[in-house]
Amino acid sequence: MPQAVDPMILRILGTRPNPPLWTLPAAWTVAFGLWGLSRQDSVWRDEAATWQVALRPAGAIGHMLENVDVVHGLYYLLMHGLFSSFGPGTTTLRLPSVLATAVAAACVTELGRRLAGARAGLAAGTVLGLLPAVQFHLQEGRPYALVAAGAAVSTLLLVRALEGHDRTRSWAAYGCTVLVCALLNWLSLLLLPAHLATLLRTRAGRGLRRRWAVASGAAVAGALPLVLFSAGQAGQVDWIPPLTWPALVGPAVLLAIGGLGARLAGPGRGRLSAAAVGFPLLALPQAALAGISLVRPLFLDRYVLFSLLGLALLIGAGLAVAARTAPWVLPVTLAVTAAALLPQAQAKRSPDSRVDDVLAAAEEVGRLKEPGDGVLFVPAARRDTALVSPDAFRGLRDLALAEGPRESGTLKGVETGPAAIRAAMRDQRRILLVTDAGTPPDPLPSARDRTKAAVLAEDFAVVADVRVRGRRVTVYERRAAPGGASRNRTGAWGRAFRIRPDPEGTA
Repeated sequence: MPQAVDPMILRILGTRPNPPLWTLPAAWTVAFGLWGLSRQDSVWRDEAATWQVALRPAGAIGHMLENVDVVHGLYYLLMHGLFSSFGPGTTTLRLPSVLATAVAAACVTELGRRLAGARAGLAAGTVLGLLPAVQFHLQEGRPYALVAAGAAVSTLLLVRALEGHDRTRSWAAYGCTVLVCALLNWLSLLLLPAHLATLLRTRAGRGLRRRWAVASGAAVAGALPLVLFSAGQAGQVDWIPPLTWPALVGPAVLLAIGGLGARLAGPGRGRLSAAAVGFPLLALPQAALAGISLVRPLFLDRYVLFSLLGLALLIGAGLAVAARTAPWVLPVTLAVTAAALLPQAQAKRSPDSRVDDVLAAAEEVGRLKEPGDGVLFVPAARRDTALVSPDAFRGLRDLALAEGPRESGTLKGVETGPAAIRAAMRDQRRILLVTDAGTPPDPLPSARDRTKAAVLAEDFAVVADVRVRGRRVTVYERRAAPGGASRNRTGAWGRAFRIRPDPEGTA
């Protein structure tokens, strides 16, 4: 099994293989992650959920998890600790993902070195940070990079066991790592079929397979309460569309690339190799998630981001084979790939790379508001703008809010009924509306939101309308007289929704 550091790598590092080979890709990944980390001080809606929950006291987070987002509970508590220690900000929000991806790159480098040589390790660790999906989550304030890091650590522990480091403490570490991954997102348990396939492909002994079963079974048992409890919150993922053939094109391309790398790396059956570890890690989580999605739509690439560890390992092994006959292939390929992906890397560090920007919308609210103004959010989830940037909304009255998110144990709070919303709006001279910049649904799905739109169209005129990075802030002012002319554009938002009167005002 190739573990020696070859002469080319020695020339890169110096005369001795010190520091360890994995430090190069890890340092590269950290540098890559720190580049443009703030994304011009932008935060999008998914990260806003992390931000606003992390600002809550631990008890309030526990109360919320009883109702929503329990699947991310451990991650929210981790971010709460970081926000409490270092303060809220884009660096605190995203740096854990940068460091986690660096850990994953280090582990992939070590896997490649153990399984296919130092060239393969160096290439695999470097390639991981270049993969577009990894670049996206490298700077994302969500748990998926942390899950990938845990998957990389557990895979390295498995390989060490197959190499002969079959110790009780190693299996305990393996089980704990798999459990932590599952508590960050229990779909990471799809890693286990890949590890089982590696055990079978390498013809691991019965004793080793038994110890793996005990460790993985303990991890599954530890995560089972979370899995069962989260089933009661399954409505949160109702927005995920059913699996379609076009959605499988991307995974199919990745499998083809990985298959080519596995073929170049050599047969994986019967021995420990990059193909025996990497291809199951790439293919089986994707296939398992696709199978689950035939019953319950859940197919999102971020849920199996960790499967790209296998792709990086296979690409690295394939490049190492090519470099045996032409040493220049490895540096040239990595340099060309990095250059080719540079425009995409720059794009992912732009605020426009995400659906919206909560902070930009809050800045506009702070600029447009006047004392005594009211504010509305359509849909109610856009209240995240105020939760992340409360200073921008200071002095504004939330006309629809009955119970705040912390008190209600929710992400967006509980709103009053349509009749109360209508009455509160008609007491206001000016109202700021925060909504999405895109085309709204017709009709609006919520009776509360239909009431908001109807009253604005009937009784108010638009005096300012700003669209900024996926969000829209509109200022409405009461008409001078019923049915009179507006100061500016009248009913613009109402016409966009093609509002019909909502006289009943029922919830």
